[in-house]
Amino acid sequence: MDENTEIWRKYYNKAMSRKNSPRTEWAVQLNTSGLNVAVDCGCGTGSDIAYLAEQGYRVHGFDINPDAISICRKRFRHDALIEVSEASFEDFTYPTAGVIMANSSLFFAEPYVFNNAWRAITDSLAVGGVFGGDFMGVDDSWADGFRLATTPLTQTQVMDLFENFEIVRFHERNEEGSTSMGSIKHWHTYSVLAVKRGI
Repeated sequence: MDENTEIWRKYYNKAMSRKNSPRTEWAVQLNTSGLNVAVDCGCGTGSDIAYLAEQGYRVHGFDINPDAISICRKRFRHDALIEVSEASFEDFTYPTAGVIMANSSLFFAEPYVFNNAWRAITDSLAVGGVFGGDFMGVDDSWADGFRLATTPLTQTQVMDLFENFEIVRFHERNEEGSTSMGSIKHWHTYSVLAVKRGI
């Protein structure tokens, strides 16, 4: 077992007891698209999937990590409203959706596919639909030389992604803090909640 696999398994074991993100609840409340279809990008162990399904959404979750998908397939095996796939940002086939969540996952989109992946996300989001997610800033400890590929962005670059959106919440975090595994790092992130406008 390589180091990355072991680290992810420890992370997922801790994440199993995690509640859904409050941002996912806000996204559901803001969705005026009329579509009860959601995508959870980098779904992990499925806490946001579970919440979205409880709200009556048909949920498509994907993650590049096979351990995460194995957990979700077992967890949701009896729920016909949930479909999970082992996929990356660039090869997932996005359905037309009213809610798309990318909580702490777009950090790890490969830089050379980030723009295409973002285009696929925004093209599949219906007008009145909601995107919620996080982006890595350039001052983050993981922005350079991390064990996984990351796509760090400046604030201007993040804002430019939302040209056709109404941004409801934009929060920058730039501080020392602990990871979910308890180690200390410098966090620099941009968290966004935004509603897609008609063009």
